Amino acid sequence: EIYNRKNEIMRTEFKLDSDKRNKFMKLSTTNISDALDALGLKGSTFGIRPMWESVDKVVGQAVTVKLISAGLSKSRHHLGINAIAAASPGDVILIDNSGRLDTSCWGGILSHAAKMKGVSGVVIDGACRDVDDCIDAEFSVYARGSVVATARGRIMEDETNVMVQFGGVQVRPGDIVFGDKSGVVIVPKEMSEQVLAKAQQLFEKEENMVADIKSGMSIIEVDKKYNYEKMLKS
Repeated sequence: EIYNRKNEIMRTEFKLDSDKRNKFMKLSTTNISDALDALGLKGSTFGIRPMWESVDKVVGQAVTVKLISAGLSKSRHHLGINAIAAASPGDVILIDNSGRLDTSCWGGILSHAAKMKGVSGVVIDGACRDVDDCIDAEFSVYARGSVVATARGRIMEDETNVMVQFGGVQVRPGDIVFGDKSGVVIVPKEMSEQVLAKAQQLFEKEENMVADIKSGMSIIEVDKKYNYEKMLKS
């Protein structure tokens, strides 16, 4: 059970079990992105990357946060705390701040609190701050960049666990978030089986291609053998 700002219960039948989580972890975001393309699904974001070199992969169901500009209507609480309270172990907090880079929407205190709750990580369409503190918390943070400016007086939380836009992709509470060093992809929860199956097929094909290259086959020969240009259609 996850909650929005009106404390209404939002239920989702799908749960990311350990088996599916492990299958995602063995793949890459590029495998998943190719699988999404092959299936005609939009889930590949852009410009959102790990905030330091040693950030771990993250896989989990989205607990979403929608932010808006601050103004005459005042915030009732600090942004992000409802998402942490609503999250279950393994979830990923996903923040829609419309790609803004002039103000932070995540920092060290939130990272420590999310880590203690068992949250896998946070992905931000916008900027974070307190990067050193996030590293100290050993909490994975993906964002468009970092900035020192506080959110206070600049932005505020609008809603928690609602449908949002993230890096050009629609995200609903409970959808699967997967991040690695290449970026972040979103998998619709009801399509997880199909996406994993296609991604595994593509992964195995690429592994065979690399093996053939290492055995001495030329790239022209490999391209002809595997029909590389049309790989997503085969």
